[in-house]
Amino acid sequence: MKAYVESLGVIEPKAVYRNLTPAQLVEHALRRNEGSLSNTGALVVTTGKYTGRSPDDRFVVDTPAIHDDIDWGKINVPISPEKFDAIYGKMMAYLQGRDIFIFDGFAGADETYHLPVRVVNELASQNLFIHQLLLRPSAEQLDSFVPGFTIIAVPGFKCIPEIDGTHSEAAILVNFDKKMVIIAGSQYAGEIKKSIFSVMNYILPKKGVFTMHCSANIGDNNDSALFFGLSGTGKTTLSADPNRMLIGDDEHGWSDNGIFNIEGGCYAKCINLSRENEPFIWDAIKFGSLVENVIMDENTREFDFADKSLTENTRVGYPVDFIPNAAIPGIGEHPKTVIFLTADAFGVLPPISKLDKNQAMYHFVSGYTSKLAGTERGIIEPQTTFSTCFGAPFLPLHPSLYAEMLGNKIEEHDSKVYLVNTGWAGGKYGVGSRMKLKYTRAMVTAALNGELEKGEFDLDPIFNVLVPRTCPNVPDEFLHQRDLWADKEDYEKTAKDLAARFQKNFAKYDNMPKHIVEAGPKG
Repeated sequence: MKAYVESLGVIEPKAVYRNLTPAQLVEHALRRNEGSLSNTGALVVTTGKYTGRSPDDRFVVDTPAIHDDIDWGKINVPISPEKFDAIYGKMMAYLQGRDIFIFDGFAGADETYHLPVRVVNELASQNLFIHQLLLRPSAEQLDSFVPGFTIIAVPGFKCIPEIDGTHSEAAILVNFDKKMVIIAGSQYAGEIKKSIFSVMNYILPKKGVFTMHCSANIGDNNDSALFFGLSGTGKTTLSADPNRMLIGDDEHGWSDNGIFNIEGGCYAKCINLSRENEPFIWDAIKFGSLVENVIMDENTREFDFADKSLTENTRVGYPVDFIPNAAIPGIGEHPKTVIFLTADAFGVLPPISKLDKNQAMYHFVSGYTSKLAGTERGIIEPQTTFSTCFGAPFLPLHPSLYAEMLGNKIEEHDSKVYLVNTGWAGGKYGVGSRMKLKYTRAMVTAALNGELEKGEFDLDPIFNVLVPRTCPNVPDEFLHQRDLWADKEDYEKTAKDLAARFQKNFAKYDNMPKHIVEAGPKG
């Protein structure tokens, strides 16, 4: 392995460690003062300046081979091969005389489509993270392992924007020609995880595999389900069903064979974590897990999950088999049900609605949720948030490609698609109330077991979706937002305003097929 590292351009590394066990990596991390142990045995680190992903520091190396493929813009920002090579060279020089940790693993539980990934780390703690987050090869697979992509993460190396052409000291550079990602300046482990996902979002669609930023679970009858949703919409809560097996919590592919987890682990939020609400995540924080930016009591080493003094984006990474109801391997049949989750703080979207193929593509591209009023000075009403395909920061290709793949998949396999509002009912935030979780769970259950399909639906004239008249264990009046508002005129005004926001957001997508555009809200 020393010869391999030198082939990368690192002259005389201090030591090279390849595919160490979690216990060995924890020992190295403690010896190197990278972190400390909690009372549960988890390794705890702080990540310094960067406590979350830095999307403004992400670049794609612009070469003739991939130029016409990439959806260039604010998300996929070009950088020249020359700038990449210059930063890479200085990064390798920085690693001279330092310890280097290497992990070889796979992205993609379906071996037909998995990608061999080699991750080279400056930090033992980050190597522990990716060891737990990717799929771990067998001894036989390691003997013949040849990386299809290489990720090099060196948080100690800082870029100089004026010289390197970056926006800050941090940089995430994706080079598809060289099959390499280099990450400088940031210790936030999520950059490694999401860089691999971005790569898969480029590679797999070219093989006919639809890549998805979603969670997935499976029932006793092998009935798979997908859950799409942005942060705060209830994706983790609703997909973590004790009556179903968890395929994965964040990244999946949908091929001709079915669905599969891209990862071998989970990266869960810890803010305000409690055993009562998230028992699986709570119990997964143990030896072998990596915890980021959670404050501990200095003496007892007990966590204070409510403490957000470092960041609200506190995290824990652990292997998926730390979850007792995990489906191993992470593979499932073609999904019977697809659920889009949104937390509508305007309180006007139906609690649940059925989408046809074109409507599904429209709402998939929109990726809507809303932020609450009062989170920033001067904001007095909810703020719309649209994230393309529920994963805008990770999509190298044009959104229409992913939307068409979704449409083709749900049509081919007759998957039922529902839009579920986990936000507000009876009025916007500050007037209405948050959706009752027991009702939302009942609606999701009815969608998963097919009960909703047995009833009748009404067309919502503003949002252009089908709303069920009845749902088991949910009062009929709760299914129609207009009926819950005391001021009907205010409902009409607010609903039409949100519909107009959908339309305005969608207008930015050039070359979007007409059949998708016309499937959205009518206002």
